[in-house]
Amino acid sequence: MTSTKPFPLLQDPERLESRLKEIPAEPGVYLMRDGSDQILYIGKSKKLRARVRSYFQQGHFHAPRIALMVKLVVEIEFIVTDTEAEALALEANLVKQHQPHFNVLLKDDKKYPWLCITWSEAYPRIFITRKRHLGKGKDRFYGPYVDVGLLRRTLHLVKRLFPLRQRPQPLFKDRPCLNYDIGRCPGVCQALISSEEYHKIIQKVAMIFQGRTRELEDILTQQMEQAAEALNFEQAARIRDQVAGLKLLSADQKVTLADDTVSRDAIALAADEHHACVQLFQIRAGRLVGRLGFVADAQSGEPGAILQRVLEEHFQTVDPVEIPVEILVQHELPEAEMLSEFLSQAKGRKVTIVAPQRQVKAELIEMVERNAGYELARAQRFADRNAQAMQDLAELLDLPDLPRRIEGYDISHIQGSDAVASQVVFVDGLPAKQHYRHYKIKNPTVTAGHSDDFASMAEVISRRFRKFAAMKEKGELVRNDEASVLERHVSATSDFPDLVMIDGGKGQLSAVVAVLREMNLLEEVRVVSLAKQREEIFLPGESLPLGTEAEQPGVQLLRRLRDEAHRFAVSFHRQQRSDRMRRSRLDEIPGLGQHRQKQLLAAFRSIDYLREATPAQIATVPGIGPRLAQQIYDYFHPTFDAGETGADSEATAEVRPEVTSG
Repeated sequence: MTSTKPFPLLQDPERLESRLKEIPAEPGVYLMRDGSDQILYIGKSKKLRARVRSYFQQGHFHAPRIALMVKLVVEIEFIVTDTEAEALALEANLVKQHQPHFNVLLKDDKKYPWLCITWSEAYPRIFITRKRHLGKGKDRFYGPYVDVGLLRRTLHLVKRLFPLRQRPQPLFKDRPCLNYDIGRCPGVCQALISSEEYHKIIQKVAMIFQGRTRELEDILTQQMEQAAEALNFEQAARIRDQVAGLKLLSADQKVTLADDTVSRDAIALAADEHHACVQLFQIRAGRLVGRLGFVADAQSGEPGAILQRVLEEHFQTVDPVEIPVEILVQHELPEAEMLSEFLSQAKGRKVTIVAPQRQVKAELIEMVERNAGYELARAQRFADRNAQAMQDLAELLDLPDLPRRIEGYDISHIQGSDAVASQVVFVDGLPAKQHYRHYKIKNPTVTAGHSDDFASMAEVISRRFRKFAAMKEKGELVRNDEASVLERHVSATSDFPDLVMIDGGKGQLSAVVAVLREMNLLEEVRVVSLAKQREEIFLPGESLPLGTEAEQPGVQLLRRLRDEAHRFAVSFHRQQRSDRMRRSRLDEIPGLGQHRQKQLLAAFRSIDYLREATPAQIATVPGIGPRLAQQIYDYFHPTFDAGETGADSEATAEVRPEVTSG
């Protein structure tokens, strides 16, 4: 039987030449696919034919990564655009959507925070976050900022200078909180300020994080003078304090340059064989107003291509007023002309991209590179620590490979009540919170006053691995440890752990081993337990713990995993317990929602007064009809049959004293 799988274009010169002739010499985006129809690379060019042809020319030097990609190309697609700027924007969107393996992909480094302004809300909030993807379309993110302490101090000073919304939700229903009384909030919760006026305040705050502090100072100074001329001295004094605070904010951020009137960005990177740490300095009017950080795979491209990718992604999300007129780069960019044209079109004036070689601007690039080197050194120390911990753990447990994905489990309850379990995941020695999961224990024997940690842990493990048991029964459970990096499909076993850690001793471990043996997964799942008291590690089938030291890197990694599992389980347990304690008796009445419950409590003040009310009195509450009022009354005054026992009759007399009195 002959294979219909197409050959790479390099192995079919006629088809390659025919395909190249079909590509027009116009601006646009090209997509290269492999034999599995997966996208390998997405690029842009102002002349598509020339750019694509350059990949297949003999004697043309390519980086090893790109050379490997060219050998795998089977099909080339293209999308023509009207301008080069449209091609740049389209490429950025397609790269984010498809995440091709051979493109320069920036890593989402959680240690760099963002500042968010929620323009999607009528009264926008300002807060620091590390989850940029949670924002809505109109929300604006500034960053990522390298200096977290400076960002927090800046935001704290901004909230002192300008009256801003302080809380996500109002503290009181009918009145503002103390922040309004001391002038920290304009009374957003009670709409004491219009949305339009509040937006004007937020726009001034946004100018600070846009690097337009000098422009904001000029605007406020003019407003202060106008207020003084109008004899509004209190307002003039408030504006004066704001101007003084802005000057204090940027007092120690001076950067010596020959021309301090030009706004410019300076970008440089430091890289090793694995990571590339990029620093972007934002300089406005001679002041360093922002220091942003990015992380990329060092093998994903040449230094110039990485810098180009960072600049393209960064300027895709900024306002035109934030684009500087000059960008200083450490290395020449492969598409500098196209990027310059795109930025110039967005800003409305010429934007130049320069790679300085001498004098003051080159010294500035050296300073940025030096800071990038410090970030790289910190990343290396962190990566080395995690790698050493995983290597030590693999040797300690005699694992065939490094445990890339480790899962930890713990049980939390109070004497059996509100029993829950946690599943935390460490990937490459770091917490992967997107994979965290919690469980509610469903075992009927685990109730208030009767706990069973062994049965609870067995239940959790059974629920976690039941899909893999079904896959193994069908012959589909195959761990592809030698999968190619070019494999773009996510396999069904991608979340299969390399190691499972149980918080507990030999008892919990034995219960888990019994469940895995019953599910026929004991050979696939590598499981250990970590006891709390002596930090002892137990293996299945071993009566004695492993001989370890408390300060071993592998043991410390398991302890961090255990502590995180304990924290996650306890927090979920507290949440469940709090929800149960806050649950009202009114929740048990059918047809009575939260809104009507609030109306009843507002009218009768307490459950006791509501219990003594008649159906007619209950029906006077807005939204409560005669039928619902009767249901509420019947709930608090249940009727009993004549054949019930004396104990039930006594209970009835306790609930309804008017029955016994008659």
